[in-house]
Amino acid sequence: MLAQRLRNLIQSMVLVAGMVGLLLTLGWLFAGVYGMAWTLLVGIIPLVVSLRVLPALVLRMYKAKPLSVAEAPQLHAIVNQLSRRAGLAEPPRIHYIPSSAPLIFSIGSGKGASVAVTDGLLRLLTVRELVGVLGHEVSHIGNSDTWVMSFADVVTRVTRLISLMGQLLVILNLPLLILGEWSLPWIPLMLMLFAPIISALLQLSLSRTREFEADLSGSKLTGDPAGLASALGKLEEYQQRVLKKSRLPGMKGIEPSLLRTHPVTDERIKRLKEIVREMYPDDSMLVCPEDGGPCVPHHMAEVSRVPRRHLNGLWH
Repeated sequence: MLAQRLRNLIQSMVLVAGMVGLLLTLGWLFAGVYGMAWTLLVGIIPLVVSLRVLPALVLRMYKAKPLSVAEAPQLHAIVNQLSRRAGLAEPPRIHYIPSSAPLIFSIGSGKGASVAVTDGLLRLLTVRELVGVLGHEVSHIGNSDTWVMSFADVVTRVTRLISLMGQLLVILNLPLLILGEWSLPWIPLMLMLFAPIISALLQLSLSRTREFEADLSGSKLTGDPAGLASALGKLEEYQQRVLKKSRLPGMKGIEPSLLRTHPVTDERIKRLKEIVREMYPDDSMLVCPEDGGPCVPHHMAEVSRVPRRHLNGLWH
């Protein structure tokens, strides 16, 4: 786990440095040192807005409602315990989304952090699996992934803006180009054309790296990587069923790995199984199901209760 976390950290630093370097290079090509300073100043405003305003807008878009302790006592207890283990000053607020689609995400940072869960997720997962995905989301907050990805998103947007401005400048100078009074700088032009694509691909790669890191950190918080692996398997199965219904007969859906925001689920499950073996090296400590599912410690093998509505609260 330590070696994997070190690789994830180094990879994240390289990707962020690549995105910022690409942005500053565009600013320098556009207006020299002043262009570099301008890009930094332009990027600060949307970054502050995204950190302060965007979380509330996203929750409103999903029609998410805050859950009180009285409505979901056990859910709050789990999040509070995970937050203490993660060293968070305050546990994230819990929001409920009235949707049948199984979905969970974290947003915001610090005191403004929130975790949103849908009704579909609460019905689909067992308590143990729910703890696994909550540990993953709390880890995102503890690792400041919400801040890092907001920063990466702003860098990509500013890169796209500068690229567009550069292309417009070239179009405005077309008459001079036609008259032969101005030569076209091909290398800067090519960089301006492809910079938004490169920055977007770096952002997607950064997102996948942070997901792997949240899997590792979440496993450390819960002490049960197999619970998260089982939840990921169920969520992937649900997604494939939905995609199968939306495709035409005989049509195969192939999503390029470079365009994924999350790593391939099979790869995530494989790594989580390796963590189980690392945490429990003695086979006598584990119970491995015959269907090939993730092995679990003996004291967790019998946990299978599904979340459901109850008279004293939304989740029990």
